[in-house]
Amino acid sequence: MRKFLVHLALSLCALQPTFGQADFYKELADSALTLTQQDVQYDPAYYQIDYPNGDVPAGRGVCTDVIIRAYRKLGIDLQKEVHEDMQAHFDTYPKNWGLTRPDKNIDHRRVPNLMTFFARHGIVKTNSQKPEDYRAGDIVCWDLGGGITHIGMVSGKRVVGTQRLLIIHNIGAGQILEDCLFRFSIIGHYRYKK
Repeated sequence: MRKFLVHLALSLCALQPTFGQADFYKELADSALTLTQQDVQYDPAYYQIDYPNGDVPAGRGVCTDVIIRAYRKLGIDLQKEVHEDMQAHFDTYPKNWGLTRPDKNIDHRRVPNLMTFFARHGIVKTNSQKPEDYRAGDIVCWDLGGGITHIGMVSGKRVVGTQRLLIIHNIGAGQILEDCLFRFSIIGHYRYKK
């Protein structure tokens, strides 16, 4: 009987949903992974979009849109979060584009702004060259050279035969899953949960 009760207790534990930080980030990575099933053309054009929860036209996007859309699937609107933070703390954000005020249509779609937001409200992680320092749901930013920055999300899928996790990003070929974590110089590594 005792053996049966132990087995029953373990079975019930296995059925219980688990909650917490790790589950959120895994769910976030999974939501980003679903984006790779959509056909998206790389399009950095400026669009007038709704606010809050605005998005560029379906089938269009850039690297930041992968992050924005993944969070939206979990009910977090980074357009709104970034815009409100920029309204309250405009001086702390980069002025790379000659801005004199926040712009709800584009600010959340710029890598330096997302880096500032995640550094202010998320967890800043080490920019290491060790695969084990990166987990599913982590956000990574790179310097591509020539003043061009890039952002992607760490997936829960490993490169076969390694400890390295694949990245979900859009660097011009649409929203894809790719082995590129250490391809470029890492300039930011964050975890963010509202």
